[in-house]
Amino acid sequence: MRLLRLLIASAALMFTAAGAYAAEPKQGVDYTVLDTPVRSEAQGKKVEVVEFFMFTCPHCNALEPRMSAWVKQNADKIHFRRIHFARGEKDPLARAYVTLETMGATDVASQKLFDAIHKEHKRLMREDDVTGVVVSAGVDKAKYESVYKSFSVESKMKRMESIIAQYKVDSAPTLVIDGRYVTSPSMAGRPNQPEEQSQAAALAVADYLVAKAAATKK
Repeated sequence: MRLLRLLIASAALMFTAAGAYAAEPKQGVDYTVLDTPVRSEAQGKKVEVVEFFMFTCPHCNALEPRMSAWVKQNADKIHFRRIHFARGEKDPLARAYVTLETMGATDVASQKLFDAIHKEHKRLMREDDVTGVVVSAGVDKAKYESVYKSFSVESKMKRMESIIAQYKVDSAPTLVIDGRYVTSPSMAGRPNQPEEQSQAAALAVADYLVAKAAATKK
């Protein structure tokens, strides 16, 4: 238990180093707590971290390199997954992400989709356009299209609105730790702070909350 307390203290110091104003994150300021926790998919002692995002979101795109590095750095501590906000059941980008997740190919094509929108300025409003980018990343077209139209993907898209409602999250990017703690760059950052500092602050808060959640696991 002493070791876990030290981990939390260490995370608080990292938060201070990220440019925050307090020694440790404050509930109601840097993060909030869900009234009704959402069941975690993490196994064992790992702590679940869910990122709510959209490929079209410029802030999600800006956070992506730092987020990816943070996930790799904490791979032994966390179970990480993403949920893409959907504009209805037919949203081609949200459906593409669910399809890639089902295939285990999110790492292959996600960056390509971010780049197509934010660097190449493609709108990607149609299924065919999204599929073209996914295939250009090296994903097998026939398999992708088969999974895209599958019952499992269709079912998850139908449940997407209720899944997001459980977390009470309405903006991106937002992180939910252990199905309980909610933070984001806009929450952890400070007025007029550069975006990269707000990102660093959010991930420092996430470090603190991961340690806090881990302390409750036996």
